[in-house]
Amino acid sequence: MTSDATAKSLSFNSARFLISASVLEECPADHGAEVAFAGRSNAGKSSAINTITTNGKLARTSKTPGRTRLINFFSLNRDHCRLVDLPGYGYARVSRDLKDDWQKHLGHYLNDRRSLRGLVLVIDIRHPLTDFDQMMVEWCDHNKLPLMILCTKADKLKFGQAKTAMLGIARKLEAVECLEHLVMFSATSKQGLDETREALAGWFEE
Repeated sequence: MTSDATAKSLSFNSARFLISASVLEECPADHGAEVAFAGRSNAGKSSAINTITTNGKLARTSKTPGRTRLINFFSLNRDHCRLVDLPGYGYARVSRDLKDDWQKHLGHYLNDRRSLRGLVLVIDIRHPLTDFDQMMVEWCDHNKLPLMILCTKADKLKFGQAKTAMLGIARKLEAVECLEHLVMFSATSKQGLDETREALAGWFEE
């Protein structure tokens, strides 16, 4: 990035839809910096993105989890900085072939995207560390990709229950070297929003 681009204050409120891609070749040019959001369907990924960007319609939310099957890119106000919404996985009532295709699609992006600065894994604090969650954590750790975990829907639990859940997650992940941020998050109450934005901004500044 140029010095002028770096000098521009990054604003997540500036996020705008850029393009959707069904294969890696359809993604934007692989330069600059981007942070991707992944999560099992129904974990609250779209709501988290919409809360972070203060745009309730940016990432599509649906009562049919797993409906989004494309990689969606959102531009920010700084040149070549993007947020990326990866397809939800593991819940939708679709064929095994389609699920396998999603997994292959995610793998190509995660393995080959050079501009990827970090991954935000969105998990439901009430049902943490599913097989998909563990797979994503292990992938990031193996590839030394910075990882942030957003434990969403914290407002669904009493504060003491939420703290206990967070401690349990932290214990299970204490050996994971790539984990840089573990955030209790609520799209409803905005809990964890400032912490999340600060962590994301740090990745874009690197």
